[in-house]
Amino acid sequence: MNHPFRTLAAALALAAAPLLAAAQPVPIVGLVELSGGGATVGTNFDNAIKMGVKEINAAGGLLGRKIEYTSFDTQTNPGVAKALAAKAIDQGAYVVMGPVFSGSIVVSMGETRRAEITNVIGGEAASITQQGNPYVFRTSFTQALAMPKVAAYMKETVKAKSVAVIYVNNDFGKGGRDSIMPEFDKQGIKVLADISTDQGQIDFSGAVLKAKQSNADALFVYLHEEESARILRELRKQGYDKPIIGETTLANQKVIELAGDAANGVIAHVGLTADAPSPIMQAFVKRFEAEYKYKPDHNAMKGYVGIWVVKAMTDRIGKIDSKALAAAIHGATILTKDYPGVLMDVRYDAKGDLDRESFFVKIANGKAEVVQTFKPAWAR
Repeated sequence: MNHPFRTLAAALALAAAPLLAAAQPVPIVGLVELSGGGATVGTNFDNAIKMGVKEINAAGGLLGRKIEYTSFDTQTNPGVAKALAAKAIDQGAYVVMGPVFSGSIVVSMGETRRAEITNVIGGEAASITQQGNPYVFRTSFTQALAMPKVAAYMKETVKAKSVAVIYVNNDFGKGGRDSIMPEFDKQGIKVLADISTDQGQIDFSGAVLKAKQSNADALFVYLHEEESARILRELRKQGYDKPIIGETTLANQKVIELAGDAANGVIAHVGLTADAPSPIMQAFVKRFEAEYKYKPDHNAMKGYVGIWVVKAMTDRIGKIDSKALAAAIHGATILTKDYPGVLMDVRYDAKGDLDRESFFVKIANGKAEVVQTFKPAWAR
């Protein structure tokens, strides 16, 4: 026969179980480049996630539960990123944020896919979302969406009939090169030089000399941030005087700081910029600068937007369920009037790619000035 007090205690324990579960924090893990060649990129991504988590928790967390965010250092090493993805799964992560470098994403996202865990990434390589992974979601444009805009701008605004291309020989760089080459062909722009460089390369004198000797009307540069700053300094050193065009990494805030006056005149298509003429964006920049004492770059914005997408869509599904979260993000539209943390109205497609407003900027006096704005296809 059951003792009445034991029966009462058991009943109270059962009744308390859902309350205890509700009070437990929600684990989210960041796979970020905190050391190695991507340290600047990963640190920006990670810092902004932390700021977003702080704000979300202050506003009640995810469905009343606090986010417990932990960041793991991938060391900018794909093999380490893959191992850490497995570790994040073992720790019961609701969502995995990152990596940012495409090469690390390509190998680590297989782990999150097998575990059916939503993976919010910072990479731009077109191949990432072309593999049919239903759990991977971008925080930036895919190269397949961005490059046609770059080629069209070079044809219509720059009036270039020929171009030299300098790219970094990794998943990110090769993906960008392979995405823009057919777009140049469509625009009737002839590629006179196709120049490969290495990740982490220090000396760009040879690459710049080849670009100059091609005598192309313009130069398209697609490198990581630190390398972008180095090549801009070398271009100015060698007196290169043709238009220099790029994508988001070329107009990055860190590039502007490292390259100094050598960055002036550069034109780039960017999906996110701290200089966007938006009250929501400027308010974010002000908060970030107050928190970290430096101006955020697009990698910071990607991390911040990513965690707010998780917040918005968790609210929408009404439960902490990573598989359901991934299903809900596909085809979702998130508006800043509801969640200012996404910074710009955004829509996801069935592949995990996003579309939103974007800009062409020209660097002048250490600032990226918006010279053209593109509305997303779904908002035109």
